[in-house]
Amino acid sequence: MGFFGSGGGPRASAMTAAAVEAAVFTQTRFREGYDLEEVDAFLARCAASIRWAEGGSRPSDPVTADDVVAARFRPTKFRAGYDQNQVDDLLDRIVVTLRTEPRRA
Repeated sequence: MGFFGSGGGPRASAMTAAAVEAAVFTQTRFREGYDLEEVDAFLARCAASIRWAEGGSRPSDPVTADDVVAARFRPTKFRAGYDQNQVDDLLDRIVVTLRTEPRRA
Protein backbone atom coordinates (compact mmCIF):
# COMPACT_ATOMS: atom_id res chain seq x y z
CA MET A 1 0.00 0.00 0.00
CA GLY A 2 2.85 2.36 -0.63
CA PHE A 3 2.14 5.71 -2.12
CA PHE A 4 4.93 6.33 -4.61
CA GLY A 5 3.03 4.57 -7.37
CA SER A 6 0.26 7.14 -7.14
CA GLY A 7 1.86 9.65 -9.44
CA GLY A 8 2.95 12.30 -6.92
CA GLY A 9 6.64 11.91 -7.74
CA PRO A 10 8.66 14.93 -8.80
CA ARG A 11 5.57 17.13 -9.28
CA ALA A 12 4.91 17.11 -5.54
CA SER A 13 5.40 20.42 -3.73
CA ALA A 14 6.08 21.36 -0.11
CA MET A 15 3.28 21.86 2.42
CA THR A 16 2.61 23.83 5.58
CA ALA A 17 1.37 22.27 8.81
CA ALA A 18 -1.89 24.18 8.41
CA ALA A 19 -2.40 22.71 4.93
CA VAL A 20 -1.90 19.18 6.27
CA GLU A 21 -4.42 19.83 9.05
CA ALA A 22 -6.92 21.25 6.55
CA ALA A 23 -6.65 18.35 4.10
CA VAL A 24 -9.98 16.77 3.16
CA PHE A 25 -10.31 13.49 1.31
CA THR A 26 -13.12 11.82 -0.59
CA GLN A 27 -14.49 8.88 1.38
CA THR A 28 -14.87 5.50 -0.27
CA ARG A 29 -17.27 2.70 0.64
CA PHE A 30 -17.45 0.18 -2.19
CA ARG A 31 -13.84 0.30 -3.26
CA GLU A 32 -10.73 -0.05 -1.17
CA GLY A 33 -9.66 2.97 0.87
CA TYR A 34 -7.40 3.73 3.82
CA ASP A 35 -8.60 3.46 7.42
CA LEU A 36 -9.87 6.89 8.51
CA GLU A 37 -8.56 6.84 12.07
CA GLU A 38 -5.11 5.57 11.10
CA VAL A 39 -4.70 8.24 8.42
CA ASP A 40 -5.98 11.03 10.68
CA ALA A 41 -3.62 10.04 13.52
CA PHE A 42 -0.62 9.80 11.21
CA LEU A 43 -1.37 13.13 9.53
CA ALA A 44 -1.64 14.79 12.95
CA ARG A 45 1.90 13.60 13.66
CA CYS A 46 3.04 14.83 10.24
CA ALA A 47 1.51 18.28 10.84
CA ALA A 48 3.22 18.53 14.24
CA SER A 49 6.56 17.63 12.67
CA ILE A 50 6.14 20.20 9.90
CA ARG A 51 5.11 22.81 12.46
CA TRP A 52 8.38 22.04 14.30
CA ALA A 53 10.30 22.69 11.06
CA GLU A 54 8.36 25.96 10.74
CA GLY A 55 9.69 27.05 14.13
CA GLY A 56 7.20 25.53 16.54
CA SER A 57 7.96 23.29 19.49
CA ARG A 58 9.33 19.78 19.06
CA PRO A 59 6.54 17.18 18.95
CA SER A 60 6.63 14.24 21.34
CA ASP A 61 6.68 11.78 18.42
CA PRO A 62 8.19 13.51 15.36
CA VAL A 63 7.85 12.00 11.90
CA THR A 64 10.70 11.84 9.38
CA ALA A 65 10.42 11.62 5.60
CA ASP A 66 11.46 7.96 5.90
CA ASP A 67 8.59 7.35 8.33
CA VAL A 68 6.17 8.76 5.76
CA VAL A 69 7.65 6.60 3.00
CA ALA A 70 7.24 3.53 5.20
CA ALA A 71 3.71 4.38 6.36
CA ARG A 72 1.05 1.76 5.72
CA PHE A 73 -2.64 1.98 6.53
CA ARG A 74 -5.21 -0.74 7.00
CA PRO A 75 -7.32 -1.11 3.85
CA THR A 76 -11.08 -0.67 4.00
CA LYS A 77 -13.81 -2.07 1.80
CA PHE A 78 -17.57 -1.89 2.37
CA ARG A 79 -16.94 0.65 5.14
CA ALA A 80 -15.78 4.25 5.05
CA GLY A 81 -12.18 4.86 4.07
CA TYR A 82 -10.17 7.67 2.52
CA ASP A 83 -9.46 7.68 -1.20
CA GLN A 84 -6.03 6.09 -1.50
CA ASN A 85 -4.78 8.24 -4.38
CA GLN A 86 -5.67 11.46 -2.58
CA VAL A 87 -3.94 10.35 0.63
CA ASP A 88 -0.92 9.14 -1.33
CA ASP A 89 -0.61 12.47 -3.15
CA LEU A 90 -0.65 14.36 0.16
CA LEU A 91 1.94 11.98 1.62
CA ASP A 92 4.19 12.62 -1.39
CA ARG A 93 4.03 16.35 -0.66
CA ILE A 94 4.76 15.75 3.03
CA VAL A 95 7.88 13.76 2.10
CA VAL A 96 9.10 16.67 -0.04
CA THR A 97 8.46 19.07 2.83
CA LEU A 98 10.20 16.98 5.47
CA ARG A 99 13.22 16.45 3.21
CA THR A 100 13.61 20.14 2.39
CA GLU A 101 12.72 21.91 5.64
CA PRO A 102 15.49 22.16 8.23
CA ARG A 103 14.64 20.99 11.75
CA ARG A 104 14.86 23.48 14.53
CA ALA A 105 15.87 22.43 18.03
